Amino acid sequence: MSGVVGLDLVVAGGTVVDGTGAPPRRADVGVADGRIVAIGDLSDLAAGGVEHLDAAGLIVAPGFVDIHSHSDLTLLSDGRARSKVAQGVTTEINGNCGMSGFPFPADVAGLTRAAVATIDPDPGVRWDWTDLEGYAGALEEAGLALNSVLLAGHLPLRIAVAGEAARPLDDAERSALVGSIERCLDAGAGGVSTGLMYPPAMSADRDELVAIGQAVARHDGLFAIHMRNYSDHLLDAVDEALTIGRLSGCRLQVSHLAVAGRRNWGAVPLALERIERARSEGVDVGVDIYPYIAGSANLSQLLPEWAQAGGPAAIVARLGIPAERRAIRLDWRESLFFGWDEIEIASSEPGLEGTLGRTIEAVAGAWSMDPNETALELIARSDNRIQMVAYGRSEDDLRAVLAHELTSIGSDGLAMDPDGPSSAGRPHPRSFGCYPRLFGRYVRETGLVSLERAIEMATSQPADRAGLADRGRIVAGAVADLVAFDPGTILDGATFTDPKRGPTGIDHVIVAGRPVLADGRQIDAARPGRVLLT
Repeated sequence: MSGVVGLDLVVAGGTVVDGTGAPPRRADVGVADGRIVAIGDLSDLAAGGVEHLDAAGLIVAPGFVDIHSHSDLTLLSDGRARSKVAQGVTTEINGNCGMSGFPFPADVAGLTRAAVATIDPDPGVRWDWTDLEGYAGALEEAGLALNSVLLAGHLPLRIAVAGEAARPLDDAERSALVGSIERCLDAGAGGVSTGLMYPPAMSADRDELVAIGQAVARHDGLFAIHMRNYSDHLLDAVDEALTIGRLSGCRLQVSHLAVAGRRNWGAVPLALERIERARSEGVDVGVDIYPYIAGSANLSQLLPEWAQAGGPAAIVARLGIPAERRAIRLDWRESLFFGWDEIEIASSEPGLEGTLGRTIEAVAGAWSMDPNETALELIARSDNRIQMVAYGRSEDDLRAVLAHELTSIGSDGLAMDPDGPSSAGRPHPRSFGCYPRLFGRYVRETGLVSLERAIEMATSQPADRAGLADRGRIVAGAVADLVAFDPGTILDGATFTDPKRGPTGIDHVIVAGRPVLADGRQIDAARPGRVLLT
């Protein structure tokens, strides 16, 4: 391709899969000033001081856009984002499930940090800000290897106006909540997320959720919903989310669509039918998922909703009352959809280190205690910080979501340093293996989705959902966020027993035209990532 001058970088000799679903084609990709400027035969530029990355035998794709990420605070622990960069992720949409690092008013700072403890594994991270601007500044100062889009989390937003009140907001509080959301969106947040299984967001009624959705719609943002239920009442929860989307007119994202508990297997295709119908009726809705049949959250998420009212401190206090414990155990006789042999301890809490990686059933045996009591004791002794990995999902349900046209890939994981405090305990392997698992197991090994479709699910589709107009595609003018991988060897190395192992088959990762991973090795000093304010 003669006449192309001024290039900074050529990714040479690869097979381009551009993120649109189009067939692969042999092409070089030329980059200048952080953007893609040429796609084709650039072999005449082999000399002349232009940096080359050899992509012979590799697929060259847009960098992966993780639409459902929780790296809000781990990026402040280590901006290299090693577990995500190694997978080919170049942009994360953070602040999901209602949990973000802002707003953080001083008068409720303790409540806010406790409410989002699930995404706060490194106690050494200092929270020195109060609002989105201060938080974004802290990220930029830390130096990022990848990009971060910021969703404003419903939990800190609600705590800022009503503390941990376990009730619907009154008119004045709802107005204050919407005002806070408007300020976040005006400051560059890409949308809002909620987590309707977490206190205090679980107390939100329809009026509150519609008001949030309307504010997001006015700013053309994304409203990501961790639904109220992913087990016995999944379909009711889907109906609620779709109603919010319909009444508010927002761009709605149904987070990590799955169902838990063997008695509920088969509900996911039914949920997808309802989502398809709503889409055909004009609701702008998408879904996301990660390719595993286990999830991870705080263990207290298994408590009945009433037992979570008031937040972490109230939960722990409640578990000190024998009558409350009895009431929880009685409720669990009907509502608990897991077996205690399906729940593993994923965090190493002070005084409870010996429980790490063991099932509740196994811990109960070691403690000579009833498993129900064991679970309650683990929550109480850890001050509600203990995390779990929860099995009990169906491979068929997972495949139904992965094969669906409305699905984007989102890891639901955190950018972690495998050698640092951000990966303490035994985290879910999705933080280290989500995307290589998709391409290794569900593209190459099973053929469930084509290579082109899988790349679309990981690039242009989530970029479009997040409103990122210049990312997610290999086209002239787009930001040069790229990944080059070997389709014959790409595979996740992380397992549930050894979750911090890196993947194989990913050779190069480029962010804004700068290599951050070359020949399979991360360049620690490369920090070209930015906070992408809208």
